[in-house]
Formats: sequence, structure tokens, C-alpha cells
Amino acid sequence: MRFERFIALRYLLTKRNHAFISVISWISILGVALGVASLIVVLGVMNGFSNELRDKILGVNAHIVVTSLEGTIRDYEPLTRQAAQISGVAGAMPFMYSEVMLSTSFGVKGVVLRGIDPELSHNVITLSDDLIMGDVRDLVDVPEGYGIFIGAELAGRLGLRVGSPVNLLSPAGQRTAAGFSPSVKNFVVRGIFRTGMYEYDSSLAYVTIPAAQSVMGFREDLVTGLEVRLHDVYAAPRVASDLADALGGFPLHVRTWMEMNQNLFAALKLEKTAMFVILVMIVLVGSFSIITTLVMLVMEKTRDIAILASMGAGPKRIGRIFIFLGTVIGVLGTSLGFAIGLLLSYLLQRYQFIQLPMDVYYLDHLPVQLQWSDLTIIAAAAMGMCFLATLYPARQASRLQPAEALRYE
Repeated sequence: MRFERFIALRYLLTKRNHAFISVISWISILGVALGVASLIVVLGVMNGFSNELRDKILGVNAHIVVTSLEGTIRDYEPLTRQAAQISGVAGAMPFMYSEVMLSTSFGVKGVVLRGIDPELSHNVITLSDDLIMGDVRDLVDVPEGYGIFIGAELAGRLGLRVGSPVNLLSPAGQRTAAGFSPSVKNFVVRGIFRTGMYEYDSSLAYVTIPAAQSVMGFREDLVTGLEVRLHDVYAAPRVASDLADALGGFPLHVRTWMEMNQNLFAALKLEKTAMFVILVMIVLVGSFSIITTLVMLVMEKTRDIAILASMGAGPKRIGRIFIFLGTVIGVLGTSLGFAIGLLLSYLLQRYQFIQLPMDVYYLDHLPVQLQWSDLTIIAAAAMGMCFLATLYPARQASRLQPAEALRYE
């Protein structure tokens, strides 16, 4: 072992006359560890929130939506088949979209009505996985009434279950000589779904495309647009461009999930960056404590430094003693912080002991998802600040003159 490392470790582990310096060293290690652990847990939670939100949004909604500037799309079946053949597309289906009133004997609630094709839905949305009662094949239209799927929160609020009759009222359902008049249609609850996102579970309903057309008063076979699901969600810009070229452009308008949720995910990214900057300050405080520890150590070891210099140790070698000592503190603090942070993240992910109110947040637990890129940045930032903290004390130690240091000894 080189003598710089040997002396640095002796200073760190000293137990005799200068035990106070050793205590401060371990406090510095703990300060760095707490900062690193906080960064790991908080960034893991931020990633978890962002990814869970993305997955839930993209589970209910498609990755790409094709609409028309004219309001509706006719002859949509050839377009649907053409969209499904584009490279990178996992599935495509037509859809209807409208806002209606759902009424029962227990109350009235405004809902977002989506007309879908049950046979194609499993390739585009996660409805079949979200159903807790019923089956996608149950979404059929029978003489007793059209079939409808509703969210669990909506069912609980209105006291509905599978087989319950409901009425859907569309304010602009029928065109008359005096304008549009409300249209009321009878439906039967065929299934109940739970996405885990309160907004969807409390205000979303699915029906077949013919049923939605009937509610909206369409006299022709028209749809609102096409929904497209991809194998890779981040390939959406490229596939959207291919879709626009294949489908002929105007009046069709192609939008990706990134464009439709741009503000939301930009806000989440900004919040993650802000939290990273704030929590880096904790690591910075730990690195300042390293400066304090090393400065006090230089003051306490002035005689030792003078003796080493008089024995032939040059300024660079003396400086390396304190650089190595500060680096060891940084490595120990960072390693301990990683152990604490990874353990807390695992416990949060495994046992979910922090519960969130569903009516306030879109999740019922605190999600955690760690990314190697974030862990690498945390480690590099912590070690970089700890290394920089060693430069000033090392420089002061290397500039000590033996004669001046030993004058009063």
C-alpha cells in the first residue's frame, strides 16, 4: 500500500487523541449517504409516477389517433385495414367519441362515451384486462337494450351492477326542423372495468359503434376517427408520419400520444429536474462537511505534515493524502446511500405501505421505478462533488512549510 493511502486510512480510523475528527468524518459519510439515498428514492418515485401515468393513459387511449378536420370519417374500414398494415403498428380500430348524460334511478352523471369495435379492441386498448366484471364479448346490442361497460367508480356512485338498466341522453341526438333535440336510448350494463385511474373509472363508458351512432343521431355509417396502437410507444412520431403519407393527408389529421399529452409530461419532466436540483443540495451539504473535516484534520495534523515534508514527501504527495481521504469518505457515503436508497425503493415497490387516496391521485400506491441512467448520474454527481471538496484542504496542506509548522512545537 502506498504511504499516502496508509496515512489517509489511519487518519480516518484514528481512535486515540483525535477521535473527534473521526466522528466528524463519519458524520460526513452519513450526510453524503442521506443525500444520495434521498435522490434515489425521490427520482425513483418520480419515474414511477410518470411511467404509471403514461401506461394508464395509453392503456385507455391509443398511441396514435387519426381524426378528420371535417368532424367525422366515412368509409373507415379500408382506412382501418390500411393503418394496420403500416410497419410498427400492432393494431387499429375505428372509434366514436361523445359526451352524454347517464341517468338511473339513483342519479345522473355526465360521462364520456366511446364507441368501439369489441373484436378489434384487444389489439388497441387494455379494456379486456381492465374488466373486473363481464367480458368484452358481452358488449353486444340485443333487443332488450344496447350493451354498455362503465367504470367501477361510476358503478359504485350510481349503485349499478351487471344487468342494471341505464339511459343515455345526448343533447344533440336528433336533427329536426327546429334544430337538434335530445335523444334518449336504453342500455344494459354488461361489464364493469377498473383502470386504476379515478378520472377514467368515474366518467368513462364503452358501447359498440352502432350504439354510439344511434345515441349521437348519425344516419350514416360514420366514425369519429381511428385509434392505432404501436409495438414501440416511442416510435410514434415516425409511424405517425408514415400513417399520414399512407392515408392521404388532408382532411385526415394524425396525432401521437406525445402531442396529445405534451403539457402533462413536460410538467412531470420539469418537476423531476427541479427535485433533482433540490436534492443535490443535500449531497452538496455533505460535501461541505467533507471540507470542514479535512480542514480541521489539516490543522490537527500540522506537525505530522511538517515531519513528512522534512523527510522528503513533496507537496503533491502530501496533497494526495487528503484527496484520497476525502475520496474515501465520498465513496463510503455514496455506497451507503445507494444501499439505503435501493433498499427503501425495493420495500416501497414490494409492500406498497404508503397508500394514496384514489379520489385525489390517479394511483392507490406510491410507485417506484429506478433507471440506470438516473443511478449513474447520481453516483457521478455525488463523487464529483466529494472530489471537488477535497481540493482546497489538500492545497492548504501541501503549502505548509516544515520550519513554520514546527516553530512552536
